[in-house]
Amino acid sequence: MHILDAHQHFWKYEPAYYDWIDDKMDILRQDYFPDDLHATYAANQVDGCVSVQAISTENETDILLQHAGQHGFIKGVVGWVDLCDPGAGERLKHYSSQSKFKGVRHVLQAEPVDFMERADFLAGLSRLAPLDLTYDILIYPRHLFTAWEMVKKFPDQKFIIDHLAKPMIKSKQFEHWKDLMRNFADLPNVYCKVSGLVTEADWKNWRYPDFLPFLQAVSEIFGPGRLVFGSDWPVCLLAASFKNVLDIVKTFTETWSVSEKEMVFYKNAVQFYNLDRSWISE
Repeated sequence: MHILDAHQHFWKYEPAYYDWIDDKMDILRQDYFPDDLHATYAANQVDGCVSVQAISTENETDILLQHAGQHGFIKGVVGWVDLCDPGAGERLKHYSSQSKFKGVRHVLQAEPVDFMERADFLAGLSRLAPLDLTYDILIYPRHLFTAWEMVKKFPDQKFIIDHLAKPMIKSKQFEHWKDLMRNFADLPNVYCKVSGLVTEADWKNWRYPDFLPFLQAVSEIFGPGRLVFGSDWPVCLLAASFKNVLDIVKTFTETWSVSEKEMVFYKNAVQFYNLDRSWISE
């Protein structure tokens, strides 16, 4: 079976730009480049990835696209464009002319909840669907209700919730998060990434059962047809190896049908991000 990692990051570490990497995250205070990840993928039989922005600069977007142009295993890029800027439309057209540019993300988790209600931001979002660009939603549970109200405004826009909206796995705060996530059940344009689990758990002492309620919830809410595997490498290294992260999802889906597994591990990502299919052998 093919495996596509629909969420990972590259960076040349510079403290001024990656200020979210704090004193507890020493393992992330180094460069992470395609050659580092390619070896990990080879060891775990992973075919490729979607590379996602980590800082809010177009310069990083340009670098990610350069990586994608030089490394065939990088199937797509989710970059950053300032959607609040009046010139966002032209910037999006510029990037959409590059075949591996697939979508946009902003670090909404760092913004006030009402950022998603801003007229300029919503105007920027409206420019994505006509260019067949996706939007990755990076939020915390406190943003979920407003995010639901936002996505309802754009039924033709493809959205994906990163990292299950970062539920508080370590403190087992489950019910309120699940109630809010249920709002997305009937919105077919909203997908969910099964990613980022280990870093929301106890980094040193997590166990597989810690994740089960959350995994079961999203499998019920989104179904196999709207779930997408992602590793969140190298951020996942704070709490687990790439293999650990992959094995959590493999174990959870062990009893699923082959077609359901294929959807989660690569087919949904290919469809959602409109990725080139030439690497897939039937």
